[in-house]
Amino acid sequence: MAADSDLILAADGIVKSFPGVRALDGVSLRVRRGRLLALLGENGAGKSTLMNILAGVFPPDAGTLTLDGAAVRFPNPQAALAAGIGIVFQELNLIPYLSVAENIFLGREPRTRFGFIDYPRLNADAAALLRRLELAVPPTALIADLRVGQQQLVEIARAVSQEARILILDEPTSSLSAHEVEVLFGVIADLKRRGVALVYITHKFEELARVCDDVTVMRDGRVVGEAAFPDLTRDALVRLMAGREAKETFQKTPAVPGAELLRAEGLTLRGPGTGAGRSSLVDGVSFNLRRGEVLGLFGLVGAGRTELLEILFGLHPGRATGRLEIEGCAAFPASPADAIAAGLALAPEDRKRDGLVLPMSVAANASLASLGRTLRAGLVDADREAAYIAPYIERFRVKTPSLDQLIVNLSGGNQQKVILAKWLATGPKVLLLDEPTRGIDVNAKREIYAFIDELAQLGLGLVVVSSELPEILALSDRVMVMCEGRKTAEFTRAEATAERILAAAFPVTTATAA
Repeated sequence: MAADSDLILAADGIVKSFPGVRALDGVSLRVRRGRLLALLGENGAGKSTLMNILAGVFPPDAGTLTLDGAAVRFPNPQAALAAGIGIVFQELNLIPYLSVAENIFLGREPRTRFGFIDYPRLNADAAALLRRLELAVPPTALIADLRVGQQQLVEIARAVSQEARILILDEPTSSLSAHEVEVLFGVIADLKRRGVALVYITHKFEELARVCDDVTVMRDGRVVGEAAFPDLTRDALVRLMAGREAKETFQKTPAVPGAELLRAEGLTLRGPGTGAGRSSLVDGVSFNLRRGEVLGLFGLVGAGRTELLEILFGLHPGRATGRLEIEGCAAFPASPADAIAAGLALAPEDRKRDGLVLPMSVAANASLASLGRTLRAGLVDADREAAYIAPYIERFRVKTPSLDQLIVNLSGGNQQKVILAKWLATGPKVLLLDEPTRGIDVNAKREIYAFIDELAQLGLGLVVVSSELPEILALSDRVMVMCEGRKTAEFTRAEATAERILAAAFPVTTATAA
């Protein structure tokens, strides 16, 4: 570890409890100038809770924070930011119907001499930040019109604009393409050269060698290990995180696909408005899916993968065209209710916005898609709901003190497991999974992989969207690649390689074709 002369922020004996959960139990942490501290741990270890305390979102129940040698206490995020601590949250915190520039400088807008917002300067400053992050969207674009990966970069742009002395990054690459990750790593290297201290939460071990200096490992609300990154092996990190030996790499069960479940022909989704760019977000995509088969869907950010799943799930009835058959019968869902009735289920990419109702309980969220099974005299019967949902919650090993626990109090990984339990409870024929392991730790990922494998063996058809090539290669029986809204390639498991998939995922330009 670096010398204490570089120490800028220290946390000592931090305790934090929520109803039914002791999230932090005497945690201590050291953050140093010009170095990146990786904070690792399984979902539910307390990492995000600790970062929220450092950033002034939550007050600690006990313990002290020391900044530049002086004790501090942040009553709110504004106080932490004023002290030089910025954060990029794992769950996006943007205002959908404000522009990119307005979100970046929210609360810090430049003003004219008359006190009004100086929009020309606001947009110019935002455009400079977007160029730095190589994000090709206008500063006047609405956040609601951006995909999740683009919104993630806007979050990062906002944090960089704050010129914080300490920058906390909570799963910053979870929605980024490979190119966007490289750009972010360049920004991180520049910040370190300028003496900025960084705290970086990730579940992607392959990123650590690129950016990491120091490591702190948490488990069950406690710190269980601290070291300089070169002193720890991958197996040692997993062992510290899980409290057990790392399991073997996931091995997919050989598939024996059955009858055709789903056939899509010429699926097309018109883009909103008539602005510049391609006219269709999905352009004439055709494919099929058989029982017991996992179809991996790969593409760079903006390829149209999410939109394709949304067409299948009936989310764009007025703009989507094409032909869809389910078990040989024509069926083009005009709503999610139609899709559920036809045997389709969609676990969305953005769990916070699209997958959960955060003020509701675990049981209420898990039963939302199958309410008919929990009603008595037209009202939800709590006992019937619990009896129906409990086996699915147990099957996915959701860490919750009870079914009555508010879903907002669960870790991101456990929230994702509740979403999967919710859809499995509907008895689907086809399961559409959009980034199912986003923000999930290494051991929980293996659990999800095993569930996907098990469901395929039971005869479900699964379409899995993932930005992680190793995940696509590990899970898929076939791989379909999309680029700029079009299907550009399809490979069997034997044919699929990282090189072939990436070659099909990048757009062909005059320069690359030459």
